[in-house]
Amino acid sequence: MSERRASSASTSERVMAAVHRVSVLLPLPLAGTYDYQLPDDMTLAPGDFVVVPLGAREIIGVVWDTPPGDVAAEKLKPIVERLDAPPLGAELRRFIEWVAQYTVTPTGAVLRMAMSVTEALEPPRLSFGWAINAAGRAALADAEAHGLTAMRRRVLAAATDAPPLPAKELARLAGVGAGVVQGLERLGLVEKVPVAPRVDGKPPDWRRDGLALSREQAVAARALADAVAKGGFSVTLLDGVTGSGKTEVYFQAIAAALAAGRQALVLLPEIALGVQWLQRFERRFGTRPAEWHSDLTQAERRHTWRAVAEGRVSVLVGARSALFLPFPKLGLIVIDEEHDPSYKQEEGVTYHARDMAVVRGSLAKFPVVLASATPSLETVVNGEQGRYRRLHLPERHGLAQVPQTRVIDMRREKLERQRFLAPPLCAALAATLAAGEQAMLFLNRRGYAPLTLCRHCGHRFQCPQCTAWLIEHRFQRQLQCHHCGHQETVPQFCPACGESETLAACGPGVERLAEEVAQRFPEARLAVVASDTLTGPRAVAELVRSVEGHGVDVLIGTQMMAKGHHFPLLTLVGVVDADLGLTGGDLRAAERTFQLLHQVAGRAGREERPGQVYLQTYMPEHPVMQALIANDRDRFLASEAEERRSHSWPPFGRLAALVLSGLDDDGVDFVARAFSRSAPHLRGVEVLGPAPAPLAVLRGRHRRRFLVKAERGVNLQAVISAWVAPIKMPSSVRLQIDIDPYSFL
Repeated sequence: MSERRASSASTSERVMAAVHRVSVLLPLPLAGTYDYQLPDDMTLAPGDFVVVPLGAREIIGVVWDTPPGDVAAEKLKPIVERLDAPPLGAELRRFIEWVAQYTVTPTGAVLRMAMSVTEALEPPRLSFGWAINAAGRAALADAEAHGLTAMRRRVLAAATDAPPLPAKELARLAGVGAGVVQGLERLGLVEKVPVAPRVDGKPPDWRRDGLALSREQAVAARALADAVAKGGFSVTLLDGVTGSGKTEVYFQAIAAALAAGRQALVLLPEIALGVQWLQRFERRFGTRPAEWHSDLTQAERRHTWRAVAEGRVSVLVGARSALFLPFPKLGLIVIDEEHDPSYKQEEGVTYHARDMAVVRGSLAKFPVVLASATPSLETVVNGEQGRYRRLHLPERHGLAQVPQTRVIDMRREKLERQRFLAPPLCAALAATLAAGEQAMLFLNRRGYAPLTLCRHCGHRFQCPQCTAWLIEHRFQRQLQCHHCGHQETVPQFCPACGESETLAACGPGVERLAEEVAQRFPEARLAVVASDTLTGPRAVAELVRSVEGHGVDVLIGTQMMAKGHHFPLLTLVGVVDADLGLTGGDLRAAERTFQLLHQVAGRAGREERPGQVYLQTYMPEHPVMQALIANDRDRFLASEAEERRSHSWPPFGRLAALVLSGLDDDGVDFVARAFSRSAPHLRGVEVLGPAPAPLAVLRGRHRRRFLVKAERGVNLQAVISAWVAPIKMPSSVRLQIDIDPYSFL
C-alpha cells in the first residue's frame, strides 16, 4: 500500500508542477478542496501544511491529493507560505476521507479534528513566565512586616516551589485570580523571565521486566506480542473478568511495538480511569507516557501534538480525540474498556472511536486490541463471526475471587422517610466499617436531588433552555441543568406561588446519599466521587492516594468510579438504584446497565479479602439482575443478541438518526415535513418519524428526529446522501446525521 501511495503522491507532485496549481483542503465544514496558485519558487507535496487566503483572511490548510479543478488561472489566489511542520501522512489523509464518507460529514470538518492545535504548526515561540525574585523571597519570609495579603502569600509560596509559569497558570496553582499576580509584579516581588523550551521525558524502556504473569496471562500476552511483531492488520478482543490483569497483558503488546520502533496509542474512556493506569505504566516502563485529554493546557497540547507528529512520542494515552493525532509510525492501538459509551462522540462529527480505531488499523496495516470485562454485543458478534480473535482471561489474578452478588428486593423493604439505604445494605456497611475495610456506594446521579418542586402549588423547576428538570446541587446552593449548563440559585420563595419554605427535594443524588451515610455513620470518612466534585487529573490523583492510604472509609459516587480502580481494602459495593438505566426506550439499555453494574461490582474484593455486592432493585426478576446474581455474562449476551436479531436491530441491522433543530419550532417542523415528503422508499429501508426527540428542546433549540433502519447489506450512507442532497435547508435549521447512534435523547 505504501509503495502505491508513494507513487500516487509523486504523480500528484508532477501534476502540481505542470499546471502551477494545487488542491488544498481547509479545516472547515466544506465538501471538497479549493484550488490555489502555486508560486514559482515554492515546491509542495500532498500533506504539506500551507497558509492560504480565504476571503479577507488567511487560514491554514493541507495540500491534498485531489487533482486540481479547471478554475481559470486568473481567478486563482496564490499560496502565501508553506509551514515548516511535518506533513500530514498519506495514511492519516485516507483515514480522514474514510471517516468523512462513513459519517456523511464534510471532509474539512474531519480534518479540523486532526488539526486541533494549529499553533503546533508554527515555529516554537519564546515564552515567558512569572518567577519569584529576591525581593519576593524576602517579603514572603516576613509577610506581616511587608503587609502581604493571604492571596499574595499563596502566590509567592506557589512561585517558590514551581518553575516560571504564565500568570493564569500561577494564579490557578495558588487558587487566586490573575490580577493578584499582576499586583505582585507592580510591587516588584515577581518578575517576567524567559521559559526554556519543554524537553521531552525519557522514552519508555520496553526491556524492563513486567509483573509476573499467570499461565493464562502469559499465553495471552505472547499472542498479542506476536501479532505486533508479525505486523499486518488484526483485531483481538482481550476478554477478561474484572481484576484479571488485562492491563499487564496488553503492556506486552506495547513493549513489542516499541521494540519494533513503532508508536503505540492507548485510548481510555475517562481521565479518572487513567490515574492508576499511569502508575502501572510507569512501574512497567520506567516513565510516564504522553497524555492527551481536555485538561491539558494549550502549551501542553501544542508541545504534545508536535512531538507526536515528529515521532518523538513513543506511547500516548488519551481520550477518543487522540485517534486523530498525526502519528507517523503508529504500530498499535489499544482500546481499554472498549464497551464504554463515552467513546461515541455525540456532537459535531459523530463517530465511535472504537470502530474508527479499527478502521485506522486496517488502513495502516497494524494490530488493534480491544480490552474489556464486559465487551459490547457488536464486538462479541464480530468475534463469533471470525472477524476478531478472542483471548480469554477467566480468573482474577492472584488470590482474588469474584465477589458474591446479592439482590435486595426493594418491594419488600420498609425504608424510613427520606432514607434510601435498605436495612440489609446498612448492616453490611456497618460490618465492613467495623472490620476496618472500605465500601463503595454507587448511584449514577450527580447532585443532591433530580427534581425540586413546591409542596404548596406543585411547581417543578425546569431548565428554560431544555426539556429537563433542574438538578439541585446543595453543596453549591445551585439548581443546574446537566444538558446545557444553565444554573440558578435555589430561591427562598416559590417563583410560581410565592410561598416560602415549601420547596422539596425529590429523590436522591450522590450528595443526598452522602448526607444519609454521614448521619448513619458519623465516624466514617466519606468522599463523593462525581465529575463536578473532582475537577481534573490532579484532584483524582489526590483522591486515589487518599483511598489507597485508607484516608477514606466510604466512597459515594457515579460511574466515574465504576471501572479501572484497584483498592485492596474495598470489599463492599452497594448499588443504590440498580434499575436506573433500564428505562427510556434505548435499545442498548439492558446491555449498558449490565456492563455498568458488572464493572461496579468488580471493584469489590480485588485482593485476598473477599468481596460482596448488594443491588437495590424493584425488578429482581429482570434478566440483567438475574445475570448479575448468577455471574453469567455469556448467557445474558446470548439472550440480548437473540432479541435484537429477531427485530434486525444493530448489530444485525443498520441504524442512523437524523436530527433537525432550530430556535423556531414551526420552522423546524416545516423542514421536517419536507424531509418526510422525500423520504426514501426502498427495499430493506424503513424511515421512522419525524417525531419530537425525547429531549425535545436542547440549549433552546427545538429538535425533531428521524430514525432510518436498514438491512445489513444496504449502503446507508448513500441512501441518506441521496435523500438529503436535494432539500434546501434554511440557515436557521441544522441537520445532524448520526450513523450508528448510541444516544436516543
